[in-house]
Amino acid sequence: MPRAIGIDLGTTNSLVAHVDERNRPRILPVDEGRPLLASAVFYPPDGSVEVGGAAKRRAPERPVDTILSVKRFMGRGPGDIRPEDRGIYQFDEAGAMVRLRVGGGKRTVTPIEVSAEILRVLRRAAGEALGGAPGGCVITVPAYFDDAQRQATKDAGRLAGLDVLRLLNEPTAAAVAYGLDKRSQGVFAVYDLGGGTFDVSILRLEEGVFEVLSTVGDTHLGGDDFDRLVARRLLDGGLTPPSADPSPAVLRGAVAAAQRIREALTDEETVEAEVELPEGHHLRARLTRAELEALIQPVVERTTIPCRAALRDAGVEKVDGVVLVGGATRTPLVRRHVKALFGQEPLTDLDPDTVVALGAAVQADALDRGGREDVLLLDVIPLSLGVEMMGGVVEKIILRNSTIPASATQQFTTYADGQTGMVIHVVQGERELARDCRSLARFTLKGIPPMPAGIARVEITYSVDADGILQVSARELTTGIEQRIQVKPTYGLTEEEVEHMLVESIEHAEEDVSERFLREWRVEGDRILSSLETAFAMDGELLRPDERAAVEERMRGLRTAMEGTDYLAVKAWIESVDAASKAFAERRMDKHVAKAMAGHRVDEFGDAPPATGAKGEDQEHGEEG
Repeated sequence: MPRAIGIDLGTTNSLVAHVDERNRPRILPVDEGRPLLASAVFYPPDGSVEVGGAAKRRAPERPVDTILSVKRFMGRGPGDIRPEDRGIYQFDEAGAMVRLRVGGGKRTVTPIEVSAEILRVLRRAAGEALGGAPGGCVITVPAYFDDAQRQATKDAGRLAGLDVLRLLNEPTAAAVAYGLDKRSQGVFAVYDLGGGTFDVSILRLEEGVFEVLSTVGDTHLGGDDFDRLVARRLLDGGLTPPSADPSPAVLRGAVAAAQRIREALTDEETVEAEVELPEGHHLRARLTRAELEALIQPVVERTTIPCRAALRDAGVEKVDGVVLVGGATRTPLVRRHVKALFGQEPLTDLDPDTVVALGAAVQADALDRGGREDVLLLDVIPLSLGVEMMGGVVEKIILRNSTIPASATQQFTTYADGQTGMVIHVVQGERELARDCRSLARFTLKGIPPMPAGIARVEITYSVDADGILQVSARELTTGIEQRIQVKPTYGLTEEEVEHMLVESIEHAEEDVSERFLREWRVEGDRILSSLETAFAMDGELLRPDERAAVEERMRGLRTAMEGTDYLAVKAWIESVDAASKAFAERRMDKHVAKAMAGHRVDEFGDAPPATGAKGEDQEHGEEG
């Protein structure tokens, strides 16, 4: 039977896991035998795609075409793009969703499509490891992802061909893995500092029940911020020749060097490095752990307020343990900060890079096959959901930290005499004004009977499913007229767009095969044309004028075919040129053999080796491949 899988779609690295026959979660190898797949996607101009470590290595030389940390763009619009990203990437400002221009400017991709490329690799690796296509999957998301970001993640999973059973908050997944591994009980904090996002959740673990009491976070805070600060320090002090406005390639190279230096300072007190950067620049770096900690201290301090808020919202003053999640939590300063915040040493016996994927695999197994009856997850919604009222104020309908699935209903009325319609503007956030919250959707309830203001009664119901995805309905109580929608956020994809992309992916797969064959036969055509032109120059006298004219005519046909897109036509013209020039090739061989034999006897050359037919085999293999 297909095995369900859990996926940690991370900012820096992504992983996939499953539950084995002994009911134990296990990480699967994905990238050249390694468990971590770099969340990097490279789009070269030829239309192909590279994912993982190979793509990440392209970043310094091809920064615009190599997308890193795409998770920060999920469910976001052009207005959310940060200045440091504009210094590296090229953005297409048209439309409501972030779009990145890649492939040498030849195409644009959405964050959903980029994430789908990563998910496809994980799905394929899982299939190879498990001996067959995986079953359903659970994908983890930061606890503080809003509805738009969650919907974008779910769309990416569908686009990658995955059966997404559930979106699971990363801290909850970590708690599941930790709680099952250690059989722990009590109240725990999960401090999740990844490459681009930060979450802190307070959970109660009791007899297999994982109840999230509160969650707070920041979707623009993580290890990437550490690396940018270190990179700026290195560029200011050790770049030769100096540059006041480094190019995207130089910036990418400096950030990559900063990451390596930061990670090395986890175990060492001082790191010295010399790095060759693109465009002839050289970077000489020396950094101590104390200097690093001084640089990143303000970023680490930004996690303080969310941690205190999470404790306050959960109604607890102390916890029984703190679980660390995310590679950035390996930094000694971060661990000291966590100890000071919660008054105890954080728990580090589980790998912070893999714990989320392990928890996701457990939940996927429970949902897909009922493999775990001892696990019950009670998660919460991270941000309040409300509706815009007259004057632009927000009336909250479902409050943040409400346990999901959740549903709530409120009644509203008209504000004008004879009003026959009502615009429902769905927003998410904690601010009091709609303009300061994130807009999720707008729709209109029509057909309200014309009555004096304040008489009509409109009932609005918000329902949040286990993935944290919202559905909204509005019903006029007098007539029973109802409008119901599943909220598709402004920055997500419509059902039609997802279906179109799925169809396109199949169509492009065929095009990619044709493109590969076309490129291969064009190379062969170039080789033959070049060889014939050289042969004409050396031995043109061996051809009669009419023979040469016939060969040259077919060479012109081959050149024309190579300018087209039909690889079968190129192949046919190559065969035609071969046939027309066969007699010429035989005469040339006779001439050069005779020249080589001049003054020698045949017996001087010994026994000739048997013919292997290698050329013919190669040609046949090339045609089949």
